[in-house]
Amino acid sequence: MAVFHPEATTTGHDSGVASRAAADSPSRGWMPADPVPLGLSGFAITTAALSWILLGISPKSDLPVVLPLAIFFGGGAQLLAGMWAFAQRNTFAAAAFSGYGAFWLSFWLLNTVFLKQIPTAQRPGAQELYLILWGIFTLYLWVASFRVSTAINIVLALLVPAYVLIGIGTGASSSLVTHIGAGFGLACAVAAAYTAFAHVLNATFERDVLPLGPAS
Repeated sequence: MAVFHPEATTTGHDSGVASRAAADSPSRGWMPADPVPLGLSGFAITTAALSWILLGISPKSDLPVVLPLAIFFGGGAQLLAGMWAFAQRNTFAAAAFSGYGAFWLSFWLLNTVFLKQIPTAQRPGAQELYLILWGIFTLYLWVASFRVSTAINIVLALLVPAYVLIGIGTGASSSLVTHIGAGFGLACAVAAAYTAFAHVLNATFERDVLPLGPAS
């Protein structure tokens, strides 16, 4: 099955990737289970909650519900998944999960501590800069994702415009642009949730139950 690992073949299984990583490990010791489903789930759930509110489906007064998700699931769980990916010598997953875990933790800090330190008139521009920089980070991960799987490529392809459009919409105070960006964000969350579910299902049944698509 295709997995969240650039070095994986398109026909190998998750367990095979873990075994090769363990064999390549200098210590040949304990290896963690696949951290990909946890990282993707944390990303998907937190992104879906924020996008749902930014789309206006729920009122903006519900935004505080995103903050504990940003700390514990989108932030903490993803950061742990990134550390376990480092242990598996999976460079792509380590960079992605550690990076987006840091994004959600910084999102929580920005909204609870630091944003109030910026003059009110300058806050939209500061938030725009913040989000567009994360869009750039996502863009280079998207380029690398062509060596991972079609599913991961789609997740990141949807995330780039989500960051950029929400950033531009926030900076320009345009609800239309923000809503379009949030639509990309919600679609990205759905794609990430599917990918996480496919990883769990395929690893549990030890066969391709749900397709992830081959790496290029």
